[in-house]
Amino acid sequence: MATLSSMHSTQVTSKQAPYLSASRGRSSTAVFRPKQSHTKAVRSAALSVVAGKTHKVVLLPGDGIGPEIIETSVNVLKEVAKLEDISFDFTECPIGGAAIDLTGDALPASTLEACQNSDAVLLAAIGGYKWDSLPAKERPEQGLLGLRGGLNAFANLRPATVLPQLVDASTLKREVVEGVDIMVVRELTGGIYFGEPKGFGVDKDGNRTGFNTDIYSEPEILRIARVGFETARKRGGRLCSVDKANVLQVSQLWREVVTKLGEEEYPDVELTHMYVDNAAMQLIRAPKQFDTILTGNIFGDILSDAASMLTGSIGMLPSASMPGEGPGVFEPIHGSAPDIAGEDKANPLAQILSAAMMLRYGLNEPKAADRIEAAVLKTLDSGARTGDLAGPGDKIIGCKEMGDVVLQHL
Repeated sequence: MATLSSMHSTQVTSKQAPYLSASRGRSSTAVFRPKQSHTKAVRSAALSVVAGKTHKVVLLPGDGIGPEIIETSVNVLKEVAKLEDISFDFTECPIGGAAIDLTGDALPASTLEACQNSDAVLLAAIGGYKWDSLPAKERPEQGLLGLRGGLNAFANLRPATVLPQLVDASTLKREVVEGVDIMVVRELTGGIYFGEPKGFGVDKDGNRTGFNTDIYSEPEILRIARVGFETARKRGGRLCSVDKANVLQVSQLWREVVTKLGEEEYPDVELTHMYVDNAAMQLIRAPKQFDTILTGNIFGDILSDAASMLTGSIGMLPSASMPGEGPGVFEPIHGSAPDIAGEDKANPLAQILSAAMMLRYGLNEPKAADRIEAAVLKTLDSGARTGDLAGPGDKIIGCKEMGDVVLQHL
């Protein structure tokens, strides 16, 4: 392997300051704990602080608006490091389309190795029109699937919280969405996206067919169910498990395992079950009935995106993909938005909140996470709005300026 192409250090003086708390009383400070190659493929920058632990963080800007929004989050992390007496060692690696252009592979071995050796991974966005014509197995999205599998990041946590400042940005009525606070716990490395066999074939009449396999083992269900119960226990104490047990055998096993686990280990958590089609309807009709939702890969993919739009903009929501142990992946749930890439129009707040989620759930730095979340709320209180958040008469600012406003409120 080639050696690291560049490294530089910046000394940052530590300062003490009272932190601003944006966390709710029921939130948790931590759920899990936890070489590079290609010249130009990996960059590293050490940020040293006088005292405190140094956290090794891999940055994956990816494609589209990714480089713009991850730059704003790094600026915020550097500033919060000075304020909270912590330190970061950042290593930037290619993934997705950018990695395909550079190395021919959506997930270079050097990128995966760097992520495996880190404390946490901060990812921006993957994909774009440029690579849509590639065969499915060679597209940028394969880099994300490979990363999740390589880190065994089986648990995806996606919050959907309607902030008071943005309640009118939702397309639903105020009385429907005001106060919504949902966490979707999605199994991420099993189910129909990974099940075998899959592929293409021909039926008895000579017609082309495509097929996938939705399969879960009992241990896979148990480990994600425990995450769901633990998350619900730290929130409102209510867990809704979503399946399709009236039709699918895989869902029948899912329901059986979740029910038994709840009875034996989590009697304090209120467990309910809901079919996925009803859950989709209820998310729009009466979303405040949900606290924590537990579901499989494909159902979670769909429901978490639906839940995200309750908030008014997909550009506001972070997510965490966590293993049982080792580094997690923290990323905004939105895509790469290639149509506005490089135009300073992107909303960086989901990326900044992903950095806060990384601090809270991946690095056990809750005070730093509180400070960033509070700064985002103050930024919104100040009236700062990117195009996706702006209402009639609002002044629209760009990605860089929005990041600067967050920095001011740290």
